[in-house]
Amino acid sequence: MTDALKRLSDEGVAIWLDDLSRKRITSGNLAELIDQQHVVGVTTNPSIFQKAISQGDGYDTQLADLAARGVTVEEAIRMITTADVRDAADILRPVFDATEGQDGRVSIEVDPRLAHNTRATVAEAKQLAWLVDRPNALIKIPASKAGLPAITETIARGISVNVTLIFSLERYREVMAAYLEGLEKAKAAGLDLSKIHSVASFFVSRVDTEIDKRLDGIGTDEAKALKGKAALANARLAYQAYEEVFSSDRWAALEKAHANKQRPLWASTGVKDPAYKDTLYVDELVAPNTVNTMPEATLEATADHGEITGDTVRGTYEQAQADMDALAKIGISYDDVVQLLEDEGVEKFEASWNDLLKSTEAELKRLAPSEG
Repeated sequence: MTDALKRLSDEGVAIWLDDLSRKRITSGNLAELIDQQHVVGVTTNPSIFQKAISQGDGYDTQLADLAARGVTVEEAIRMITTADVRDAADILRPVFDATEGQDGRVSIEVDPRLAHNTRATVAEAKQLAWLVDRPNALIKIPASKAGLPAITETIARGISVNVTLIFSLERYREVMAAYLEGLEKAKAAGLDLSKIHSVASFFVSRVDTEIDKRLDGIGTDEAKALKGKAALANARLAYQAYEEVFSSDRWAALEKAHANKQRPLWASTGVKDPAYKDTLYVDELVAPNTVNTMPEATLEATADHGEITGDTVRGTYEQAQADMDALAKIGISYDDVVQLLEDEGVEKFEASWNDLLKSTEAELKRLAPSEG
């Protein structure tokens, strides 16, 4: 069952699970995935926590204690989510130690309502790092315009970051620049750069979903022939940009100070269109020093029938650019697509956060001690 996952790991792709819940922790399932399925990290987001807390009774004891204390719903959410991240980080600590901090990571996101507020995002990142209090935590910061300086300042303070919601090549370059600037500030402050890590979460499947919809709208044979090509082309060109930035003179100076490369992380790798192979965004995005964070269904599909045939990214840049040029030629506006996806991404996480607030508030009321 795990041959494909082992091959993927051997090719330099770190396998992270895009899911977390109290049940996954307490049942031993997370430990089992680490032991048997080559999982070496975990990512979370507001949608994942909303689903976890609203299903089952795994959080009732903690919620009842929080209700008895009369805490605010925001504080309750932070206590619950940081407890899960802390416990998952402890389970992954042996991986963290064995990989000298590269893997064994658990990500937790800043409040998505702060995505357009730089100062508040930095303050939230510091607070989350303090609350989780584990060296293998990654604080997730969205790659919004306001998020870029927040990434720099958070890295400058020695806090490791998972930059999320990256859709465009231009924004990805800005993210890498923000990381390098943060490292330069950390170096100037005398911090140990070897302890600072980062991944850049480049979203994949949503690009195909949006562009395929527009191609269907155009409706020509030429348009239909381009379906399912945009997401892979976009991600592969992102890896080309990664190779350029992390072979630059600017990077070389930081590498001498023992800085770590910011790894590209393929996010949103669950296939949305049933016409495509369910392991498409795993099989076709194999490259050294990357991360692929998978929903459990994608992880299981890869274990069962993934086709890992070696590096499927390097050597594809010319074709990837040709595919993007062909899309532009028939009227698909790349800039319009990626801006829409970034805006929608922030809005979806805000909506999930608001759903999380509502469901947690309802649970606190249900479990609150009766008067007298």
